[in-house]
Amino acid sequence: MRVHIATDHAGMELSAHLVTHLADRGYEMVDHGPAVYDAEDDYPAYCFRAAEAVAAEQAEGREALGIVLGGSGNGEQITANKVRGIRAALAWNVETARLAREHNDANVVGLGGRQHTLQEAAAIVEAFLGAAWSGEDRHARRLGKIAHYERTGEILD
Repeated sequence: MRVHIATDHAGMELSAHLVTHLADRGYEMVDHGPAVYDAEDDYPAYCFRAAEAVAAEQAEGREALGIVLGGSGNGEQITANKVRGIRAALAWNVETARLAREHNDANVVGLGGRQHTLQEAAAIVEAFLGAAWSGEDRHARRLGKIAHYERTGEILD
């Protein structure tokens, strides 16, 4: 599976760790940056590129997921969610990461580089990457309502 990763300065240490850690476990890692530390950098461009790559590859039928990192992961997750076809979830433990995939068919996970140890973050990401969409009717129905709203602006009860 191809995994697209992006960060800002606050997540660079975690990003470097995850790229190596996940590549050692057989994932094909694509790093969308940044390439050098800059305490004044802005995460949106990096996160947009990673999310766009996930959406494009999934649209082509390729197996791809994404990881966006920052100090808290909040802004990065919000950014990724602006890309059509992306369902990004902020995960703060193994269970929220697993449920994001199983219940919400999330295709990007957001994490805070300042919120977890490298080992905790790796476990959270592995839970996300290792989980699968359940396809349960109730979850599919809910995602269908979200997709309908995205297309039309109409709220379905």
